[in-house]
Amino acid sequence: MSFEQNVSWDEIESLVKILSKKILNLERNFSSISTLSRGGLVPSRLLADHLGIKKIFVDKKNISSDSLFIDDIFDSGDTFDKIIVCTDNPSKLVFVTLFARSGKKYPKQLVYAKKTDNSAYVVFPWDKLEFQRSKK
Repeated sequence: MSFEQNVSWDEIESLVKILSKKILNLERNFSSISTLSRGGLVPSRLLADHLGIKKIFVDKKNISSDSLFIDDIFDSGDTFDKIIVCTDNPSKLVFVTLFARSGKKYPKQLVYAKKTDNSAYVVFPWDKLEFQRSKK
């Protein structure tokens, strides 16, 4: 049996505010945001507005350590593993997510707003239709 955790737009906005504060407390300047088109695009746009960052790079093969990397969830760690090797200075990468899967080991570069409640599949407002199709 598969469980799901539906996330509302109001919760997304609250999580973006939490992340914005955490990122500003890092005392680093970021020239841009980097992301993947699936999952990270919407949170990237919202965080760019809060942080005053103008450039968003999508699906880049080379990622500057002066760029925040944003995704919707840190789940299995696969995306992080793929991204870290594309970064010019992996020790300076800041990997930002709305959610972090509870019970996982997190890399030191991870900044997240909230842990998941359980192992349920997190359904974001921008992927509801995709999730519904996958259940058929």
